[in-house]
Amino acid sequence: MGHDRKFLLSLYRKMLLIRQFEERVKYLFLEGAMPGTIHQYQGQEAIAVGVCSALGPHDVITSTHRPHGHALAKGLTVESLMHELFGKTAGCCHGKGGSMHVGDLEKGMVPAIAIVAGGVPVATGAALAFRYRKEPRVAVSFMGDGAVNEGAFHEAVNMGAIWSLPVVYVVENNLYSASTPIFEMVRLKKLSDRAAGYGIPGVTVDGNDVLEVFDTARKAVERARAGEGPTLVECMTYRITGHSRRDPCNYQPEQERKEALMREPLRRFAEYLLTGGLIDEAGLQGIRAEVDAEIERAVESAMAAPEPKPEAALEDVFI
Repeated sequence: MGHDRKFLLSLYRKMLLIRQFEERVKYLFLEGAMPGTIHQYQGQEAIAVGVCSALGPHDVITSTHRPHGHALAKGLTVESLMHELFGKTAGCCHGKGGSMHVGDLEKGMVPAIAIVAGGVPVATGAALAFRYRKEPRVAVSFMGDGAVNEGAFHEAVNMGAIWSLPVVYVVENNLYSASTPIFEMVRLKKLSDRAAGYGIPGVTVDGNDVLEVFDTARKAVERARAGEGPTLVECMTYRITGHSRRDPCNYQPEQERKEALMREPLRRFAEYLLTGGLIDEAGLQGIRAEVDAEIERAVESAMAAPEPKPEAALEDVFI
């Protein structure tokens, strides 16, 4: 299979952790136990896990308004993320970021930027800093398909290209920007074809195949680290949840959703592991039990944690 068993099972566990985390958070919001709003990642887990597994601990990522999967894949703990969503001081951003702004610089994740394409110039700037400091580090910018029509995307990718910066641009094409289908926004069949306009490589991969994502990301990261410049990686996927927590997805055709559920990454990779004899059903259930227990411990910890003091609002403010 080209990868050892331990690595393959770690990929599965990380994807399952993201899926189960998101499912638990969904019900916490529906129950009214958690404040704020959420944009969830179910169905796209193979992209975050595949890309982040190709990175080193000192590499950095920028994220979007849908950041939970990226955060967990980059190494943020379930507990720090859950505390953040509950607005508690033990959260990764001390409860001040909330769902759309999670991050931890020590883990290599710039706090997520909810503005569409807002993370693209930030990742490009980080890559420029790595170049100036002569650090062998790489920046990755995750973005949705809607980001490729933003001016910030064009300007930042062009800058990364002309200066051959160590950055990888990852487009998570789930076919919809909120409720607008991609074919109503661009004429291209592949968004990766836009890379030609900047003189950099562009590749489109099956974003529901974690190994294809990983292998592609590894090559792009190695290329960037070697000083050969950026790569635009388009990962084709499908969001099997609403754009946000109040979205019933009525704009998604029923047959399209059914087919997407058959191709979703967690199910596919589980079948891959079972068929390859790397694990049995009991083993998969064991991993799920471990993951669910980890999440429940985080929920209990976050719900029991004290609320931040009002004066904490005046901390971390620059004037």
